[in-house]
Amino acid sequence: MKLKKFTFNPFSENTYVLYDNTGQCVIVDPGCSYDKEENELKKFIEDNKLTPVRLLNTHCHIDHVLGNRFVSETWNLPLEAHIEEQDNIENAGPYAAMFGMPDPKTPAIAKHLAEGDTISFGDTKMEVLFTPGHSPGHVVFYDKESENVIGGDVLFRESIGRTDLAGGDFETLIRSIRNKLFVLAETVTVYPGHGPETTIGHEKQRNPFLWEVMS
Repeated sequence: MKLKKFTFNPFSENTYVLYDNTGQCVIVDPGCSYDKEENELKKFIEDNKLTPVRLLNTHCHIDHVLGNRFVSETWNLPLEAHIEEQDNIENAGPYAAMFGMPDPKTPAIAKHLAEGDTISFGDTKMEVLFTPGHSPGHVVFYDKESENVIGGDVLFRESIGRTDLAGGDFETLIRSIRNKLFVLAETVTVYPGHGPETTIGHEKQRNPFLWEVMS
């Protein structure tokens, strides 16, 4: 599996295009909110002769869904996310208004993702891991072969996802990190929803938010 990261919108959100040698790709958490960002995403896909086959959300906070409509309509893709993210989808308009942004009019969730599901495209298969805490229906996508996790807002480089938003819970987030991410090999790379990538091993050793709760 290959990966391209874009950093979009005023929240500096990471959007990912995952692809392999077959030319098929999936788009995860499209945060493109302006024409320039939409064109940047589309140009990369066209220049690399990729065929988008799935639209995935790790979770549906406003910064991660601003480009859902664009991706869905451009490539005729239904939105896939966990059922517990439906409230966030329905409230995307009011949340956008709070930040002075237009209603993204994101499509409804058409396919519900759940723990243990397989995300297949081309020759690639990723596992869906259920990781609530930052958001009630948060999931991450784990590719065992390439040792990569598309991690959304669960674990950041030397930080963790916030839990003060609606549906967030600190203890739940810590359980998700402990039971779903820290059981993976220390060499696994985590590509988060904001900021630079990290590894499981680095976070076990260097993440100050986890030293006490993980001991």
